[in-house]
Amino acid sequence: MEEKIVRRGPVGRFFHWLGKDLKEIGATFAEGDLKTKLSFLIMGYGQLLRGQVVRGLTMFLLQVASLYFIFGFGWQYFSKLPTLGTVETAKINRVTVYGDNSFLILLYGLLTVVVIALLIFLWRVNVRQNREAEKRLARGKRLASNAEDLRSLLDKNFDKTLLALPVLGIFVFTVLPIIFMICIAFTNYDVNHQSPARLFTWVGLENFKAIFGLGGQEGFGNTFFYVLGWTLVWAFFATFLTYFLGMAVAILINKKGIKLKKLWRTVLVMTIAVPQFVSLLYVGKMFAVDGLVNAYLLKWGWIQTAIPFWTNATYARILIIVINLWIGIPYTMLIVTGLLMNIPAELYESARIDGANPLQTFWYITLPYMLFVTGPFLLTQFIGNLNNFNVIFLLNQGNPKSMSLTNNAGATDLLVTWLYKMTINDSNYKIAAVIGIMVFLVTAIISLVVYNTMPSVKDEEGFQ
Repeated sequence: MEEKIVRRGPVGRFFHWLGKDLKEIGATFAEGDLKTKLSFLIMGYGQLLRGQVVRGLTMFLLQVASLYFIFGFGWQYFSKLPTLGTVETAKINRVTVYGDNSFLILLYGLLTVVVIALLIFLWRVNVRQNREAEKRLARGKRLASNAEDLRSLLDKNFDKTLLALPVLGIFVFTVLPIIFMICIAFTNYDVNHQSPARLFTWVGLENFKAIFGLGGQEGFGNTFFYVLGWTLVWAFFATFLTYFLGMAVAILINKKGIKLKKLWRTVLVMTIAVPQFVSLLYVGKMFAVDGLVNAYLLKWGWIQTAIPFWTNATYARILIIVINLWIGIPYTMLIVTGLLMNIPAELYESARIDGANPLQTFWYITLPYMLFVTGPFLLTQFIGNLNNFNVIFLLNQGNPKSMSLTNNAGATDLLVTWLYKMTINDSNYKIAAVIGIMVFLVTAIISLVVYNTMPSVKDEEGFQ
């Protein structure tokens, strides 16, 4: 009789794994000896009694440290997480009496949740180690000695030793702030609710309703979709125009018969040598109403009035894309130059013998090879341009302003520059957090969809 295969979704697989793990924990307690049973309460107890002092002492100290943090420090914040504080700061007889600090409650409360989760994980590892030790002794085998455990940290388990500190740093400085930001999106934390002077609290999905224009704020939803649309348009043109024009420049410079190739490459690379911060600020001033460009155009009589490069939304957008070409083409040119040298010359020779013209040679040989090899690079560039703060903000700070846009958004603002304005200028942290989540969702969806459809990812050996 054939065994029936049960197909489960992600949720089903999780609960199946959880049930299996809980069953294993129950079996460990029911079948284990006294040392194992006591280790359920005192982590590392079983290992210590079996002579594994290093493991046992490590587990015991981690348990003591975690419990001390939870009940000695974190609990006062963790217990107030549901309300984010109830005692307001007040002045009594000209003396400021500070109440609850919602910011610290959220921060340290989340940290306490993480420590509790870590303690549960360590407890599970402790239980598993006791079960494995019992089974090993029952089979007549010896346990690893303390010296072997220590040596394994520099040999078999050296990867864990090497990555322990970086992983801790990533969690503290990257993961925890991201979790904190996500939580801020569900509060009313703004300029009117700043700790410790004022408390802020949970508001559920109100901020998400507001960002999509469903919360009674007229025009807010239109502003979000306006900025999102321009962000996607900018990323598309900034990525693909730079890519194809950079490729064209590289092909032109590498073409036989072109003289002074090193000179042309050097001239282009000069834009990389100059700090982008300096060059963007300078170019932004050049195209101002009273800048060099308008001054010379007026002097030569080519125009009668100054061109509003930064005060007209259409002009500003086109100019930003053009200036980005000046910055981005040299990078693409350098990458493509190296790849062009790897295309077998025999392919071009065969194409010429078959009568292919230069356009056909490019379309059927050069372009497929480039797209196959540089597909991940193109995706990276697109995602980078979605969050390209420097070019937009340093050139014109996201201006010009528009009466149809709310919350300090400009006609050339990307989501990331709008988020910056929300935070720095308006102190509207709750909406800024929502925008941050939207930026993450947009980049994540595009990355996953495009990456999984790339030929270079689906079939790494497919291009011959």
